[in-house]
Amino acid sequence: MAMIDDLTALVTRVVRENDEALREAAQAIATSARGGGLLYAAGAGHSLAAVMETFFRAGGLAFVRPLWDQRILPLAGALDSTAAERQVGLGTEIAQRAGITDGDTVLIFSNSGVNPYPVEIARHVREVGARVVSMTSVSASAAAPRRSEDRLFEISDIVLDTAVPAGDVTWPPEAPVTAPASTIITASLWAAILRRIDSIAPDVPRWKSANVGGTDEFNAALVERFAPRIPEL
Repeated sequence: MAMIDDLTALVTRVVRENDEALREAAQAIATSARGGGLLYAAGAGHSLAAVMETFFRAGGLAFVRPLWDQRILPLAGALDSTAAERQVGLGTEIAQRAGITDGDTVLIFSNSGVNPYPVEIARHVREVGARVVSMTSVSASAAAPRRSEDRLFEISDIVLDTAVPAGDVTWPPEAPVTAPASTIITASLWAAILRRIDSIAPDVPRWKSANVGGTDEFNAALVERFAPRIPEL
């Protein structure tokens, strides 16, 4: 067996087993787009890598607003970012500040799904009537120390189960200590969502690569259109 075969097999299985949830997530996001809403993407720590994959990305959706704060960014202080996602009230503060409405969809990335930050965002989203889509590992979440009253998968409208093992490590098989899987799996699930959105709503606005000739004006028009509601642009 090639050293990477088990990991690629896991990605294939997860995408296949989430088929219905992928369909529902794509439909929710397309519905928000058609209604003039936004897709908000949230995560903390290394889940911000998944948020980056959704935002201002070649071939990605132009109506995505990242929910984040410097306090949850590892590059601004690694230990402090871990403490911040466990801080009660921070998720609520950031979600309230964003101005989420009932026409929006919010995608939350959190492998463990137990810290206050992602859970509070999900609670606020439900309170305002928007839809919560989560990418989280149900098994890892069930095994993790409970740090909030709810787990993310318990209060999400649509759950994409990453099936990532507790600790997010996959190698060696007999006693895993390295090769985390969550980033690869969330990126694959997001790519699957984008493909499904294209099949049901091919006209939604998307970014074009800035490294292909003739795209700067196209992207500039999208920035002008969405920047009033997406200040991160």
